[in-house]
Amino acid sequence: MLNCKKSILTFIFLCCALINARAQHTFNSGTSRLNMLQDSLLRLERLVQDAPSNTERFADNAQFVKTLVKALKIPGSYNFGFDSVKYLSIVKSPDKAFRIFSWAVAADDGTYRFFGAIQMATKDGQLKLYPLIDATEEIKDNNEITSNKKWFGSRYYEIVPVVNSGKQTFYILLGWKGNTIKTTKKVIEILSFEKDEVIFGKNVLESTKNGPFKNRIVFEYNKLNSMTLRLDKTVGMVVFDHLVPLSPDMTGNFEYYGSDSSFDAYRPVGGHLKLVENVELKNNPNEKDELYTDPKNKKITPIKKL
Repeated sequence: MLNCKKSILTFIFLCCALINARAQHTFNSGTSRLNMLQDSLLRLERLVQDAPSNTERFADNAQFVKTLVKALKIPGSYNFGFDSVKYLSIVKSPDKAFRIFSWAVAADDGTYRFFGAIQMATKDGQLKLYPLIDATEEIKDNNEITSNKKWFGSRYYEIVPVVNSGKQTFYILLGWKGNTIKTTKKVIEILSFEKDEVIFGKNVLESTKNGPFKNRIVFEYNKLNSMTLRLDKTVGMVVFDHLVPLSPDMTGNFEYYGSDSSFDAYRPVGGHLKLVENVELKNNPNEKDELYTDPKNKKITPIKKL
């Protein structure tokens, strides 16, 4: 009887060891493949950045996209950081429900094309991915509500969830949009999910004090300047530089826009984002303030104030 019990226990132990070994092997195998693909992404990243022409640059970027998608198809990839690939901006929602990959490819004329994807967290570790298709040239109205297939492309660097009455309703995305050789844009985008669909834009942003609401806010300013646009946890608001023209006769000519050294902000109130003017910031600016001057030309020195 004793020998029988020992045999049963030995059998159970061996089964558990085999299951753990298989699980460990699967994990190690997935991690190893992800590390190999990350190395490929690093190589392609350098090719994109060093490409002498649009044709070569976008061809290399197409390979970069394919390699990234291949990596994300590996079970468990959601928890892989891709930390070595600086070309990518990867931001995870604070509730860990999803993360956004986004990046920009510079064109020869000084403009940019954006690429990205939303990867959802899944219980079984399988891939659930929404590709982001840059359709900036097709979007004639910045206030248009769009989808992942018609995306107002940006390189996102911060996600702020908004909760109303205990229910999460949408996410604020802060992003750099680049623009031309003369001006840069930054964006306050609103992301929500409805019936498994991705929605960009929501009529919750107060455009002027006590004025109408907008679906997104787009800032444009002189390319050699930088602009603060970030979540300030000390005041619980999204704060940003107040941009003005150098003189009244330059109104609307954003090449001559910069900060007047004051700050405005958006405060979540009742499911909307209310504009708060002349906010006093007690903390020092952080690294997000300089996102970005020009990712293609790192030699350009940002000018904080115009």
